[in-house]
Formats: sequence, structure tokens, C-alpha cells
Amino acid sequence: MARLVLLRHGESQWNLENRFTGWVDVPLSPKGEQEARAAGEKLNGFRFDRAYTSVLKRAIDTLRIVLEITGQTNVPTEQDQALNERMYGDLQGLNKAETAQTYGEQQVKIWRRSYDVRPPGGESLKDTAERALPYYEKQIRPQILAGRTIIVTAHGNSLRALVMHLDQLTKEQVLELNIPTGAPLLYEFDATGAVLAHRYL
Repeated sequence: MARLVLLRHGESQWNLENRFTGWVDVPLSPKGEQEARAAGEKLNGFRFDRAYTSVLKRAIDTLRIVLEITGQTNVPTEQDQALNERMYGDLQGLNKAETAQTYGEQQVKIWRRSYDVRPPGGESLKDTAERALPYYEKQIRPQILAGRTIIVTAHGNSLRALVMHLDQLTKEQVLELNIPTGAPLLYEFDATGAVLAHRYL
């Protein structure tokens, strides 16, 4: 049985500061490093065949910590910007609460959670899905069909795009989907690549 672990990076310094991060290469906060270690402890029984991550260090470092804790630093690993967080454009670096005061809470929620509305100068979830899903189909799904155990460490929105696809969520359902930092989400598949079950560990 194939298994896929989706793991959002641990808290970043800008998560801590409540700022829009996007493609800015922000490090993990001390709490984020702890979350990555805790995720590693939860994944101690897993033996990964391959690992995938974005090119941003908060995801790379989360994966590194998990593989160190599980004693699997030799797992073949691929980094690709297809798995990067969505690009938040003009909002990158801004405080989320101050942005809500400026534009209104409802508008900021739409920018953050909706499927196809872009923040100014940035990507929508739809745009993020249009790069993350072809990468998943080409690079990751063949590993699942081969019955392997895979880990993907990425970001709130690139993972939302994958979960939307795997769970066949509607645009309305994905609005309420939030993926917590440092919480491993396990998917199990049958031989045809169909999802059998999924749960947080």
C-alpha cells in the first residue's frame, strides 16, 4: 500500500510575526524547529522511499529535521519551486492584521482562502494549483502507483492545492481548508492510486 505524507513546514519567523510570506525565503522560528522535531517523532515508524520539497528554506529545513530524527538522511530528495508557497505579490511582508484594517477582513480572507481571486500582484490558489498539480502528476503520483512511501514538505497553499485535488473539494469547501504547521497528514492509496484513507498523525 502506497503512503503519502504531506507536511506543512514548521512555523516560520513571519508566521510568528503574522506577516504574509509567499516566496520570501524566511527561516523557521524556534517554535517551527520544535514543530519539525515533533513531526519527526510522529513519523519515526515510517521508511520513506523519496522526499519532495519546495526550494524555500523553511520547507527544506523542516524536511531535513524530520529525516534527521527518523534516521533517514540518505533518502533521495527533490526540490522544486512548483511546490513553493503561493506568491502573495504586493502583500508579501505586510502584517495580516494591519492589512485587514486597510482592506477589510472579508477582502483579506478572500485573498488568503479563495480559489481563484489573486491578491494584488500575486497568485491565487488556482494559479498555485496550476504549477503544483502537474508536478504531482509527473513526479509524485508515479511513486504512489509503484507502492512507495513518500513525504512532501511544502506550504499552506501548495498543500491546499494538493489536498483539494486528492479530496476532490469544491471551490467553496477549500475556502475553509487550513493546513496547520508541522502536522503530518497521511494519505493511503490502493494499487490504482485511489485514496483509501487520510488522517493527521
